[in-house]
Amino acid sequence: MMLMSLMLLAAAAQEPAVDCENAQYQVEMNFCAGKEYDAADAELNAQWKLTVAALKARDKTIDRSYDSQPTHYDTLLAAQRAWLTYRDQHCLSESFAARGGSMAPMLHSGCMARLTQERTEQLKALVEEN
Repeated sequence: MMLMSLMLLAAAAQEPAVDCENAQYQVEMNFCAGKEYDAADAELNAQWKLTVAALKARDKTIDRSYDSQPTHYDTLLAAQRAWLTYRDQHCLSESFAARGGSMAPMLHSGCMARLTQERTEQLKALVEEN
């Protein structure tokens, strides 16, 4: 019982109770923007698995006797790697509007969430094609 109580206290200490709908202090806004990015990233990762599976299934239908282009999956993977570099660098650049200030993490996380949500929609659209 004592161990469980300690675990609950430790969990509560790690995650502050913040009302992200009414965040008033910059530290709260930074925290909430980070949570929004975490949620967007989790959704992207779930969609990535679905998109990969769908495109690998399409690859099985390619007639390699005449089609020597890269596979659907190969182009998806290359695009995703390039997109990750773009997203990370672009969002770092956006955060420079408050470079060194307490608002920079919020700007960075907000950008990361926004671009990640857009990419998730792009991945969904790839599955919906054909």
